[in-house]
Amino acid sequence: MSTLTEHQAIKDAAALLRAGKLCAFPTETVYGLGADATNADAVLSIYETKGRPRFNPLIIHCADLAMAESLAEFSPLARRLAALWPGPLSIVLPQKPGNGLADVATAGLATVALRIPDHPLALALLRETGRPLAAPSANPSGKLSPTTAEQVRRGFAGAVPVLDGGPCQAGVESTIVAVDGDRVVQLRSGAMPRADIEAALGVKVDIAAENAAIAAPGMLLSHYAPEAQIRLDAAPRPGEAFLAFGPAPDFSGPMRNLSPSGDLREAARHLFSMLHELDATGAGAIAVAPIPDTGLGEAINDRLTRAAAPRG
Repeated sequence: MSTLTEHQAIKDAAALLRAGKLCAFPTETVYGLGADATNADAVLSIYETKGRPRFNPLIIHCADLAMAESLAEFSPLARRLAALWPGPLSIVLPQKPGNGLADVATAGLATVALRIPDHPLALALLRETGRPLAAPSANPSGKLSPTTAEQVRRGFAGAVPVLDGGPCQAGVESTIVAVDGDRVVQLRSGAMPRADIEAALGVKVDIAAENAAIAAPGMLLSHYAPEAQIRLDAAPRPGEAFLAFGPAPDFSGPMRNLSPSGDLREAARHLFSMLHELDATGAGAIAVAPIPDTGLGEAINDRLTRAAAPRG
């Protein structure tokens, strides 16, 4: 993509967003389904297009810290967290009164989840649009998150415009934390490992209780689900597909390996794409090899557990 073509694509995408339309765009985590977060009708289009539950709030993407500060109250601890931006970290903070955000974007909560994405096209789009963008993953609700523009097009049958920025680097969504006084609480594991946040801040990051109220995206139990049944920590059976990690067994069925070398960062980057590929084989079930529950493995296992949850 030439510089001129890329610049025009950004201008066209920003014009759509300012007009209250949807446009998917790349971030370092996954592709987001963007809408002007100050336009209630535009935000409702996200829910309608995704089939997303209305009580599940959206992450608001900002161009810079000044935009974020216009939307939420930043305590000294929150400012220390914000020093990790741009990056795959969303911070839940008290909303500033009269910040202009559509109430439906935050599901009526008094808090808002903010982040500054670490992707040049996303940042250019935010600057060109001049408004905060509500942007959940660009997939039908509960389905696999997209890491390429083509996956977005397939997921919505070409009905959603996409700003193509190539494959996403992280491959899983942002980590979400909330600031509660002098505590930092992780609400959702993600592409920024909890240990990295603790090392940067010099404070312990607590984990939210499993039965915590919905306070941020990604907290629904059944989420990120392919059509096939998911079996965790399992060896493949005849007729199933297999998602391997590390040395793979001798298996003749459909198989993808998240990382033959056991690299969790590589596994996170491949997770959704490989689940998409295995789901497309039509197998009734996908067996998934055990994944270490450390570092980025925490986020990978979180997504897999939600994908395997009973659907009702």
